[in-house]
Amino acid sequence: MITGPQMRAARVLLSIDQKTLAELAGLSVPTIQRMEASPGTVRGVVDSLTKVVAALDRAGVDLIADGAISPEGGRGVRLKPSSTQP
Repeated sequence: MITGPQMRAARVLLSIDQKTLAELAGLSVPTIQRMEASPGTVRGVVDSLTKVVAALDRAGVDLIADGAISPEGGRGVRLKPSSTQP
């Protein structure tokens, strides 16, 4: 669904800290820290993962999964063309 490095990259792309992402997702800072520390796909409560993905989507980040169309063909993040940053 999402990797720890993707979460960190998305957050940096938006210029927000872990506290802000936690607030946007309705989660605790330690939960965000644990998720971002995951070396691969984030494991955890599906509801928490869904909240983070939804928060990043609302903030204007387009998450790119393995196999999704992208110039390099790998995982990553990108801003949506008409994004509004928090």
